[in-house]
Amino acid sequence: MTRASGNLLAGAATLVAGLGLWLFAGGVDLPVVDPAKAGVVMTCVGGAEVLLGLYRAARGPAEPR
Repeated sequence: MTRASGNLLAGAATLVAGLGLWLFAGGVDLPVVDPAKAGVVMTCVGGAEVLLGLYRAARGPAEPR
């Protein structure tokens, strides 16, 4: 598995989990963190990781040093 496909896979999983928290866990009360706000953060991080994976896939393989 290349780094680009790993970023795409991890980003997509984080994005889907974040969307799930954001949309469906808004009514849950936890003492430390609000699940809906954590879902928004996870969605943003997952989207950024997907974009990084797309960038790495478009750039191609790394040159040897």
